[in-house]
Amino acid sequence: MNIGVIGVGGWGKNHVRALSELEALSCICDLDYAKAKELAKKYRVNAYSSLDEMLNNEKLDGLIISTPTSTHYTIAKVAIEKGIAVLAEKPFTKRIDEAKELLKLAKRKHVILTAGYIERFNPVVKHTKELIDSKSFGDVLMLEFHRENKRPMRITDVGIILDTSVHDIDTALYLLNEMPNVVFARSGKKSGEHEEYVTIILGFENKNAFIVSNWITPKKMRNFDVICTEGVISGNFVTQELKIELDKNTIMPRIDNEEPLILELKNFINAIKGREELLVKPEDALNTLKVADAVLLSTKTGSQIYLGAYT
Repeated sequence: MNIGVIGVGGWGKNHVRALSELEALSCICDLDYAKAKELAKKYRVNAYSSLDEMLNNEKLDGLIISTPTSTHYTIAKVAIEKGIAVLAEKPFTKRIDEAKELLKLAKRKHVILTAGYIERFNPVVKHTKELIDSKSFGDVLMLEFHRENKRPMRITDVGIILDTSVHDIDTALYLLNEMPNVVFARSGKKSGEHEEYVTIILGFENKNAFIVSNWITPKKMRNFDVICTEGVISGNFVTQELKIELDKNTIMPRIDNEEPLILELKNFINAIKGREELLVKPEDALNTLKVADAVLLSTKTGSQIYLGAYT
């Protein structure tokens, strides 16, 4: 299995390391050739400074796109046209029409296409979904997410909604297995071009999800709560710890820690081999992008946005 990585300035370095551990790393590409060459030397693979050069010299089964969001569509389109499976980092593409076109192209070319919504592979999320699906603690009433930390300096082309909040939007859709009917959000910023903090309400059928994200406060927070009719499930994305508060006692399920990125890449590789179905289907990535786009529109208009307009 030969997988290439394009974009190693930020999260892409983690893809490189994980793919090397899985013995699937083939090559690295970055506009900063010195950076690509340094990493390539460490992992004993080839380095390139352009997509065309890499694709002309390598026989790839798959490509990880970890470049700025605005470039995802163009890179993915070139790869899919050549029959190469693609994993584009969240938020998949910057625009809904770009995502729709990639879905059509991948279907026509019979090529694997997915997005980097890594929290679906987090063991604490997997366990929580099993509890929700089995109604172990009754019906879900509300979801609450807090994802807060100082702004990553490498992120310049999008704000916190498309970079950070999308993780929790996607997790909410995954846990509830449905799309919200309505979205309302308020955002703000202390400096810069894009929003740096946001509060989001997603209105589902008989339940709501509240998402709070910010790039201002210094303390890192990656938590969620699932409020059910018979208990409250609380999880930590980082420590992968789960706590369930009941009427008279507290349950602390034992969860084996695993690296979500490794699980994500294994799923991608096995999907290419035809051994597994994608956990993040391209339609899932499109739905998350639709909700995120509605969130952005709500922050600009100050109005609630009904998702029917995005079907």
